[in-house]
Amino acid sequence: MKALVYNGPGEKSWTDMPDPVIQHPTDVIVKMAATTICGTDLHILKGDVPEVAKGRILGHEGIGVITEIGSGVTQLAVGDRVILACVSSCGVCSNCRKGLYSHCLNPEGTPGIGWILGYMIDGTQAEYVRVPFAENSVYKVPDGVTDAEGILLSDILPTGFEIGVRYGNVQPGDVVAVIGAGPVGLAAVMTAQLYGPSKVVAIDLDDARLARAADFGATKTVNSGQEDWKEQVLALTDGDGVDVAIEAVGIPQTFTMAVDIVRPGGHVANIGVHGKPVELALNKLWIRNLTISTGLVNTNTLGMLLKLVSQHRLPADKFVTHRFSFDQLTDAYEVFGHAAEHDALKVLIQA
Repeated sequence: MKALVYNGPGEKSWTDMPDPVIQHPTDVIVKMAATTICGTDLHILKGDVPEVAKGRILGHEGIGVITEIGSGVTQLAVGDRVILACVSSCGVCSNCRKGLYSHCLNPEGTPGIGWILGYMIDGTQAEYVRVPFAENSVYKVPDGVTDAEGILLSDILPTGFEIGVRYGNVQPGDVVAVIGAGPVGLAAVMTAQLYGPSKVVAIDLDDARLARAADFGATKTVNSGQEDWKEQVLALTDGDGVDVAIEAVGIPQTFTMAVDIVRPGGHVANIGVHGKPVELALNKLWIRNLTISTGLVNTNTLGMLLKLVSQHRLPADKFVTHRFSFDQLTDAYEVFGHAAEHDALKVLIQA
């Protein structure tokens, strides 16, 4: 089969690789119909994730058709069209029983981390992929759900919803600010509306991204390059501060922005993947009764979100701005890696 292989920092190739085989009774083999690229894949290619071995097939998002099942699989069948969750979870360890799939303790890949596809084991940017713990890690696709809709459920919709909206404890009537209008930030903008906030404010430096945020349901957009950006946000709350600030960038400046605009007793939900330490000014924050949360997506809401997508309550296909074939995967990386130049959100790569 062909696959996108990591060959060391800055090096990748679309090349021949051995077909995957069943290794454990709970495995399935999936013929990939579509995959996509995540910002984490770009971090791996830059060499920021040294645990990833040379020769690893990248990717952790996908949709496809099961071609083979392990002897322990009873709830899935050859021919089922499925969405692959970015987190693989055994479903029976102590963490999985708590719904903490992102920290599955099974030794497949590495104990304590549920994200293993494209990280510790071969991933989804390939013609075929082996999926461990299949009955807890893939979801049958209802009729009528397209590849463009289904692919968003692998990772970014659950991430924005679980780590941004749910960890941020969004409530009806809240004012919610989302800092960063990239794909995950937009997922938070879209899914925050499920809880009936009074206002959803998108904050970004890029006016094109802010225009997209308005299309995804943001009631107000603020360009943080403007000198009075903070005053604009606070004016929407009578000066009190937002109820929930969701950080979806992953740099110290944006985390500080989130802390600065949230009201006393509010929530700061950090989604962004940070590569550097962030200063936490507890000498000033302790008195404000803030709740600060972080997390790796569990994908335990994937099934619920899939129902909403299938009923067209969440227009997930809006995220897909560019389409490629599998043999154009390296071109897709070029576009996604320079997203601002191409006005790209998510790229859909189809067989």
